[in-house]
Amino acid sequence: MSVREQSQGGAVSAAWRSLCEAEDEEAAPGRCLSLLPWDRFSAWLHCICVVGFDLELGQAVEVIYPHHSKLTDKEKTNICYLSFPDSNSGCLGDTQFCFRFRQSSGRRLSLHCMLDQLDRDLPVSLKKDPAYYYGYVYFRQVRDKTLKRGYFQKSLVLISKLPYIHLFHTVLRHIAPEYFVKNEPFLEAVCSDVDHWPHPVPGKTLNLPIMGIIMKLRIPTCHDKPGTTQIVQLTHQADTQISIALPTVHEVDLFRCFCPVFLHIQMLWELVLLGEPVVVMAPSPSESSETVLALVSCISPLKYCGDFRPYFTIHDSEFKEYTTRTQAPPSVILGVTNPFFAKTLQHWPHIVRIGDIKLPGEVPKQVKVKKLKNLKTLDSKPGVYTSYKPYLNRDEEIIKQLQKGVQQKRPAEAQSVILRRYFLELTQSFIIPLERYVASLMPLQKSISPWKSPPQLRLFSQEDFMKTLEKAGPQLTSRLKGDWIGLYRHFLKSPNFNGWFRTRWKEMTQKLEALHLEALCNEDLLFWSQKHTEVETVDLVLKLKNKLLQADREHLPVKPDTIEKLQMHIDAIILALPDDLQDILLKTGTT
Repeated sequence: MSVREQSQGGAVSAAWRSLCEAEDEEAAPGRCLSLLPWDRFSAWLHCICVVGFDLELGQAVEVIYPHHSKLTDKEKTNICYLSFPDSNSGCLGDTQFCFRFRQSSGRRLSLHCMLDQLDRDLPVSLKKDPAYYYGYVYFRQVRDKTLKRGYFQKSLVLISKLPYIHLFHTVLRHIAPEYFVKNEPFLEAVCSDVDHWPHPVPGKTLNLPIMGIIMKLRIPTCHDKPGTTQIVQLTHQADTQISIALPTVHEVDLFRCFCPVFLHIQMLWELVLLGEPVVVMAPSPSESSETVLALVSCISPLKYCGDFRPYFTIHDSEFKEYTTRTQAPPSVILGVTNPFFAKTLQHWPHIVRIGDIKLPGEVPKQVKVKKLKNLKTLDSKPGVYTSYKPYLNRDEEIIKQLQKGVQQKRPAEAQSVILRRYFLELTQSFIIPLERYVASLMPLQKSISPWKSPPQLRLFSQEDFMKTLEKAGPQLTSRLKGDWIGLYRHFLKSPNFNGWFRTRWKEMTQKLEALHLEALCNEDLLFWSQKHTEVETVDLVLKLKNKLLQADREHLPVKPDTIEKLQMHIDAIILALPDDLQDILLKTGTT
């Protein structure tokens, strides 16, 4: 159990409940939750863009809603090129996909402070990355003889910090077809609807009205048991609005994405776990974006800490950075469709070639892992091109289970549940020994003294950790055989380990600070102050006030009554001092 779970417990912490209450009470005047114009809209979306094609200018952002939304020229350029499929994709009709791009440096974050608090209750894989935006695209290309180009080409794009692909694709499926008929006035109505949505509170069932329907959904929390999904039930509507329940806000169809290469799912899991550079070559942005997101999610609940681009083009501002041959490829997963990449990225060590993703019930012919030299063009046969040798032996049972499901025409949703559970159990078997060892780095609670600084965590020792694996390794929970030691040694050098360890280190440090606060509260501080000089007592008061500020600023996992008790100690000590010192200390306290 994590530090946060120990200290807070429950599905939604008190801070978030107070936010819900403030919303329910319509935020009475004088309350801390004062909603600014478009405050709720910006909690879900940064803006809505319309990208069209101009014969002279090429792709261009035609409209941005709300009008006050800010995008830099570099961000607009990235959105323009990422919102259209490559010309070779041949995407006629309507196509949906998503992309991810860097926020321009130096931009001020516009997130409300309370929304940052909400972010802390999310699973690590759903936390917002301040450096990136997601773009969710609904692209339409139809023949139109009245246009010089012969085609109508336009994309409706939702720009957001939130990685909620299923939610936003559902929104686009509902609003985009009508937008292409009614144009800009319709977008104004959409923005108005979104601005009436409740805040994206994790753990709470939310009703989101959008152009005549109500979407019911629940955003997961970090307190949910991994691998479980709480079903949102539809209730009878008194009015005439149609309700739809979303089973998930963020998950993709895992089996559909991995179907072309499901013989190699375990090797792909290792590549993602180790933060290896991977290119997904697909015939369309829909397939590339879903496959990249499926890869990133396969190591959940561990967070993938490298970069990933569900759809990447030669016009991307990071194109040169990611295609240079002067240095080793970075830890990134790229989804591409342009045949040019087959040549440009030939030096990348791991390439996944996806053919057209089949309809449910159809399984592409599975092929063995191929050498990279066999990949000449994007038209090469589907498969995995790499010289990587997996550390673990292949799990034949999961392959047989999935193949049996195909033969028995098991629904794709059920196949995805099986695959997601398999990845979860594999990741948990791998990470539990690390969690157990890192927990042992915590000092004993009896070593925490209220009159000394909190003790330091013991340093992580790779060799000490390796020694624990013989008796408490993944063999306790996993049937897989292989070189687990080699896999751990490789993982400890990866960005995924660095990201995971930094998070755990921060949690444990905060837990020590919280325990130190509790130790202070259990002392008779007034009695102590009476035995010491005024200078020492003033110094104690200032230190205690700074402790309270730290607890609030860093959101330490302390119980509310601990904070109240410490404040009572401070008040009692101040009241026992001379009047002139009382005045000074009562005015001081926020520094």
